[in-house]
Amino acid sequence: MKRTLFTCLSISVSAVLAVSPAQADESASVARQLLKEGKIMPLQEILTKAKVIKPGQVIETDLEKDDGRYIYELEILDEQGQVWELELDAQTGEFVELENEDN
Repeated sequence: MKRTLFTCLSISVSAVLAVSPAQADESASVARQLLKEGKIMPLQEILTKAKVIKPGQVIETDLEKDDGRYIYELEILDEQGQVWELELDAQTGEFVELENEDN
């Protein structure tokens, strides 16, 4: 049992260490270039779409590249004090995922 747990932890640590720069958060300069090229939507448009899906206060935004596409990740604090992570496709604004971060 201990060996299996150790193996799983080793694989997890290796996977984290092997993350390529393409999978990391995109910098502001990259985001500006992508916006200029029309590859992503303006953040303001994404925020408008986000409010329809999950009302609340946006407390954090990230632009990430995931499986070859750009995703806006928004952390939203709702009226009940729950934090949600909302993912929207950065090019189309389409809903990807909504997850409660507090559960």
